Amino acid sequence: MINLIELIHAKQESEILEFKEAKYSYDTNKLGKYFSALSNEANLAGKERAYLILGIKDDKTIVGSLIPDMEINNFKHEISKNTSPTLSFIDVERIAIDGKNVICCTIPAAPQGMPIAWKGHFYGREGESLGGLDLSEIERIRNQTKKSDWSIRIIHDATLNDLSSEAIKLARTQYIEKNQRLKDEIVKWNDMEFLNKARLTINGKITNAAIILLGKPESEHFISPAQIRITWILKDRDGVEKDYAHFSCPMIISAQQVYNKIRNITYRYMQEGSLFPEEVLQYDPYLIRESLNNCIAHQDYTMGGRVIVVESEDSFLTFKNAGDFIPGTIEKVIESDAPETIYRNPFLVAAMVNLNMIDSVGSGIRKIFNIQKNRYFPLPEYDLSDHCVKLTITGKITDMDYAKKLASNSNLSLREVIAMGRSQKGEKASNVAYESKTNTHIASEGLTFDQTFDQTFDQTFDQTFDQTIKKHFKQNRSYQKVKKTCAYIYRIIAANPNIVMREMQENTNIKPTSLKTYLRYLVEAGLIEHVGPDNGGKWEIKI
Repeated sequence: MINLIELIHAKQESEILEFKEAKYSYDTNKLGKYFSALSNEANLAGKERAYLILGIKDDKTIVGSLIPDMEINNFKHEISKNTSPTLSFIDVERIAIDGKNVICCTIPAAPQGMPIAWKGHFYGREGESLGGLDLSEIERIRNQTKKSDWSIRIIHDATLNDLSSEAIKLARTQYIEKNQRLKDEIVKWNDMEFLNKARLTINGKITNAAIILLGKPESEHFISPAQIRITWILKDRDGVEKDYAHFSCPMIISAQQVYNKIRNITYRYMQEGSLFPEEVLQYDPYLIRESLNNCIAHQDYTMGGRVIVVESEDSFLTFKNAGDFIPGTIEKVIESDAPETIYRNPFLVAAMVNLNMIDSVGSGIRKIFNIQKNRYFPLPEYDLSDHCVKLTITGKITDMDYAKKLASNSNLSLREVIAMGRSQKGEKASNVAYESKTNTHIASEGLTFDQTFDQTFDQTFDQTFDQTIKKHFKQNRSYQKVKKTCAYIYRIIAANPNIVMREMQENTNIKPTSLKTYLRYLVEAGLIEHVGPDNGGKWEIKI
């Protein structure tokens, strides 16, 4: 408190300190914008919190604030309701300064990798001014999860007694299964030696990863506000919930309990000559375990979410975990010949690999696709929207023609099958990796496929922009930042040529003056042209 009072007495605003007069009331929408801005700026400054002080004028005169408790409670409600991801004040308190009561709103820094939005827009500060958070700053925050590892953090108050002895015993058994040549040596280790060797603890100190996988249920509080929770839901064919169950740590045991909940019935193929085997399990056991354990491994625990598994009686299984998909696209993972070099929770992932819970990093997704391909079932579907990863597995044949083509063309590669699946759905391929070679092969097999691809966008844009705009910049770093932003805007316009300035600003969070500058560069480069009146018309894509 002493430091905060000294901060107020200094009367010097900064990116993480804002004064407002607000003597009798304050606009909730403005409060939300400042909440977003201060939270994001605290993150960028490496601070744990920021402060909005009500009752101090712009000239730094302390006037005090008489805002009633009822309005303060409404502030808290609106902030929780309209921030994304959901966040609220750490504290709101009245502090006596020079004989007057000011209201100190303590705002948490945005979580690692997650900029805070107010009503869908990201805000930031430039000195004492409020505005949209710069695109480069949004990316700086989003890229943080690629550099830090929440799962490796040590919990200094936790001890071996906070871990489940049953979970440790199971972990040792699975570690031996993974390391058969060391079996005689492993059985001689005491529990702490084993946990250190398995990379669950560090020099005898308990980590977040150890609590997740081996912690007693009552040990979950050590990582609050993060949750260690799996919710399993059973729905009927109409989507109506029939049953549910919640599971907490230790996840090494809970994952098996969730697996046992899933009703993996036998699926009988319709007889079609000798093309299909007579019957298989609806879901391959590996597929269930790998999908569930991937959720546990790659969940963004800083978001406070839980893993959700939905089983549908209509033969669909859905796995969902919080956190952006760091590789960007599923196609990138499938096409890559090597594991990703950057991923979330590397310490936890390494421990789960050591305990034989997941495949070596990078191979699991490819294997899941191949399992469905070899069963002639629809390929896995990923939804990467809303800062979550949602995987849907189908446990039956939904398109007999598609299944017949798979069964009779066993030489098709995985990427060709993916392209064929998109074609069956009438979708356009989203990645140039599935281009001409795939199209030709599929066409030769008597299949149809949309061959319209944006194969040369990046190269053409770079060449055109470099030739016309680069000359205006002395520093390459500044130029590259402008070019990246212009490419982003160009894609937005290409997707919606009728977009107006207001919509463009809302979609990009770029200030109007800056947005006009970027558009001027695109016009000068000959990439776009605006046709029609300023308050209407549309954009034409020239290249």
